[in-house]
Amino acid sequence: MEQVENKKAKQFNVFPKIINGGVAGIVGVTCVFPLDLVKTRLQNQTIGPNGERMYTSIADCFRKTIAAEGYFGMYRGSAVNILLITPEKAIKLTANDYFRHHLATDEGVLPLSLAALAGGLAGLFQIVVTTPMELLKIQMQDAGRVAADDRAAGREVKKLTAWGLTKTLIRERGIFGLYKGVGATGVRDVTFSCVYFPLMAYINDQGPRKSDGSGEAVFYWSLVAGLLSGMTSAFMVTPIDVVKTRLQGDSEKKFKGIVDCMNRTLKEEGVKAFFKGGLCRVMVLAPLFGIAQMFYFLGVGEMILGIEQKKSV
Repeated sequence: MEQVENKKAKQFNVFPKIINGGVAGIVGVTCVFPLDLVKTRLQNQTIGPNGERMYTSIADCFRKTIAAEGYFGMYRGSAVNILLITPEKAIKLTANDYFRHHLATDEGVLPLSLAALAGGLAGLFQIVVTTPMELLKIQMQDAGRVAADDRAAGREVKKLTAWGLTKTLIRERGIFGLYKGVGATGVRDVTFSCVYFPLMAYINDQGPRKSDGSGEAVFYWSLVAGLLSGMTSAFMVTPIDVVKTRLQGDSEKKFKGIVDCMNRTLKEEGVKAFFKGGLCRVMVLAPLFGIAQMFYFLGVGEMILGIEQKKSV
């Protein structure tokens, strides 16, 4: 399959795309962060000897978290995530557009294989920011579950902050302590991007266009394209996301790496464990990428800089 575009523009303006990606990331993650917290806690919870669980469902996790930590407890770890999501989304969305632009022919033709390559490269570039962001976010999100366990067992509950956690990781492991689980993060992000971006571009190209001559899809169709492609891609990479979450989480189970985590999870919990939080992950990423793509294509950066927005490849 080939994606055929109008003749591509001679120049690719990076700066407005970076602004668009940053705005898209901030708005998107603010909307869906509570669901992401629930996903992390469902994936990280361990099963007791008699099959007992702290959370029995998505709704149960929401209810218990709000009861124990209040509404704002649903945003535990959000500050570091919102801070880092700006460069993460800016890199991911801009890099994909950049590589698509340069891999396409002068006529704007981009074969599916090259569209997947552009997406994969974007996913690879983003892990520089994604890995420490996800590591801090996951440990901050899971801190509430750990604190509840400690309270129930009569142990001292330690207060955890993003800055304190960052200092501890750097002190104990150096700067590379922030890149725990980088292999699994890379596999997940590259695979996700290889699927997501070509699918999103294809769906987006099928919808109605704006009447301003830019060639861009109308905003609601970009939302639909992001929702559908995000849903599909999120479900496909859920198993590796479970592995990544467990490697980065502060669990009592210590894994030696991706293979060890997969083998032990399969042996101790079965195949279903690789889809823990899967529904919640889809519920997080579908609206996240739908909202992010919609705001990215709105062209806030171009409007701020007074640049005419043209359809990108």
